Amino acid sequence: MTSKKPFWPRTSPNFLACRVAARAVVGEQPRAIAVGLSGGADSLALTAALLAEGHDVTALCVDHGLQEGSAAQARRAAEQARALGAGAEVLRVDVGKQGSVEAEARAARYRAFAPWGEVAVAHTADDQAETLLLSVLRGKVAGMRERSAVEGVHVLRPLLSVRRAQTETACAELGLEVWQDPQNQDASFRRVALRREILPRLQEIVGGDPVPALAQAAHDAALDDALLSTHPTTDCTALAALPEPKRRRAIAAWLREEGVEVTREAVRGIDALCTRWHGQGPVAVRSEKRGTRLEVARVGGKLSLLPRSAKERSRAR
Repeated sequence: MTSKKPFWPRTSPNFLACRVAARAVVGEQPRAIAVGLSGGADSLALTAALLAEGHDVTALCVDHGLQEGSAAQARRAAEQARALGAGAEVLRVDVGKQGSVEAEARAARYRAFAPWGEVAVAHTADDQAETLLLSVLRGKVAGMRERSAVEGVHVLRPLLSVRRAQTETACAELGLEVWQDPQNQDASFRRVALRREILPRLQEIVGGDPVPALAQAAHDAALDDALLSTHPTTDCTALAALPEPKRRRAIAAWLREEGVEVTREAVRGIDALCTRWHGQGPVAVRSEKRGTRLEVARVGGKLSLLPRSAKERSRAR
């Protein structure tokens, strides 16, 4: 195991906050752990915190190939990790071009993480608040948990109680050079627009920092989802017998399993196929990865995912 390094500062309150948060989620017993490292403040602070807590850390530095110089940045992040005392791997991934760039990059990243089984990532309380707002705009309140499964990877999120400003200051306390991702300045990305425009406006409206309340609401929503989660099924009778919160989650789980984008409109329409069946037509949905249009129909008392019919395409025109 990697021993504690003598250069970890003793007087560094923000870095200490990162260490305490990491200790609470990862545990006090030193062990081997992989961490996603971009070279930004959040992931650098997490990597350093795990090392300072005595863990044997391997930094996974992903080159998504989406920006000029991305390969060089992944190598720099790996070099920073090694300088801190961690092992490091540079992972080159191919990002699909069919759906959302962010969603495709995320999926590619977690596929690359899969061989490690368990990976710590550096989402903060600010990310949690943004996730809540994004999910509300999609019609389904959601949040992140400290431990969850993503694309078959057991994901740990030790910094969900830590603010982004704290990770930035922690890196300053450690004298670490932080990479500024150009995409974090691009307001064409919805998350960036929320961060740079909407959250500051909310702060003006409420007369204080909105992030703690939003992050707490996201945390509560994530706990509710974990408790109410239901195995996916296509049996309309079985779905109709479930309480509505469980039924909605079972339908959403089935859609995700089939690679279909989960929207409030889609879930509501499919719910009606189960609970208010009167021979109505299918519900239009969209493939999450390919962006192609599909439909969900009730066939023989079960939900079926089908190519969009010629009639539905004609009606859309």
